[in-house]
Amino acid sequence: MSDTTRADRGFAIGALALLVVGVAMRFHNAIAYPKRWGFDGLFNERYIGRLLESFALPAPDTDWSTAHPPLFYYLSAGLGRLLGVADSLEAVVPARLASSLAGLVMVGLCFVLVRRAVPEDPRRACLAAALVLFLPAHIYMSAMLNEEILAATFVTIAIFGVCVSVMRRDGDPVPWWHDVGIGVAAGLALLTKLSGLLVIAAAIAAYGWMGLRDRRLAPALRRAAVIAGVALLVGGWYYGRNLALYGYLYPQDLSTHSLMFSMPPGERHVLDYFYVPLATFTDPQVLNEDLLESIWGSTYVTLWYEGHGHFLPKNEPAVARLGAALLVLALLPTLAFVIGFGRAIRRGLQDPHSPDAPLAMLSLLTGAGYVVFTWGNPWFATVKASYMLGIALPFAYFASAVLSDWMRGSGDRAIAISIILGALLVGICAAFTTDIGLWDLTPNGALPGLHWDGAPTVAPGVPVPGELQPGASAR
Repeated sequence: MSDTTRADRGFAIGALALLVVGVAMRFHNAIAYPKRWGFDGLFNERYIGRLLESFALPAPDTDWSTAHPPLFYYLSAGLGRLLGVADSLEAVVPARLASSLAGLVMVGLCFVLVRRAVPEDPRRACLAAALVLFLPAHIYMSAMLNEEILAATFVTIAIFGVCVSVMRRDGDPVPWWHDVGIGVAAGLALLTKLSGLLVIAAAIAAYGWMGLRDRRLAPALRRAAVIAGVALLVGGWYYGRNLALYGYLYPQDLSTHSLMFSMPPGERHVLDYFYVPLATFTDPQVLNEDLLESIWGSTYVTLWYEGHGHFLPKNEPAVARLGAALLVLALLPTLAFVIGFGRAIRRGLQDPHSPDAPLAMLSLLTGAGYVVFTWGNPWFATVKASYMLGIALPFAYFASAVLSDWMRGSGDRAIAISIILGALLVGICAAFTTDIGLWDLTPNGALPGLHWDGAPTVAPGVPVPGELQPGASAR
């Protein structure tokens, strides 16, 4: 056996082992993570419980989570009914397992897209998949009873379809059902979360750019219209129903959400989007006074760590130290993504048939949407990297390209980067595997989430997530 063959076989075994570890982590967490924990966990469970009794769509102001688009909740309740579950608590674990499985579809599509675009570099494809498989925000959101992973999965399916479509060259016919399928996936994303609009816009922009450069704008726009039309038929009816019944397309500032208005900081300034404090690494929790004023610092903390205290125990020095180490190590793949994104814009402008164009467009639109959202909702609980999981495929595609280049060969740079990524991987596995090894997830029975001053008194005996619980002041 040659050295090359032996190395390839060793790499394949290592990649398979990482896949097994990543999948096992998700399914273990989906089972072991406390059932009512997580972002909006209690309220999401109550919504599913309501649908277990009746499939009638409630008014947006009925409860906290009934303002959300309904697909995740209907699928969770439908799965519960299929399994013969009558109690909402019993429906939690099956729904979270299904969400974890959906998230693995994103991992697979990252691998497949890189293999299609760069078939001569299978190692980069494995690296792209690993970047999402071991992304902390993706791991902890897969464990929560929440719609984010499902929405991001549909967005990933849709943008993957757009990439495959634009990669076809002249004379390579596109079947009609391909664009319909993209529209269905985008529509399901919209029916899961309003941010599904972004992938529809990215598809239109990518097809328009391709048609403009190929001097075939009319047929490209017809295809974009098919995607948009199907997407709005599949997912837009819910928003039209809201407008007809309640006078608004999407609920905002409902009385049922009034508790949000007491959360810090309560206002945003332009400098909040240009300021990343040292506390990002020294005190990685979003109620730190400096992080409250930093959108991208808080977002980074919630991407590579978990700064809201819902998945990792609060006030644990060991947790904070490990978090600081992870956040420093994660600068490497983050820098790779930023560099890769810059290169992608250049390549996308030169070649509209490259996956770079639609992936860069989705990234730009998602970033812009996140800025608008956090500006209009100036509270610490709305600053979460999980809101941007829809760009997991662009992140994996761009970062893997740069990291793969840096790791090529056997020089000192390749060795150093491999060590950093290996240390990051080990730290993530240690931190984000629920109740294994390093610490008890539920010290002293404390509820999850950070507390802030000014929250109203909660009725006795009502369990509430920590981020909605009165308590200690923000640091």
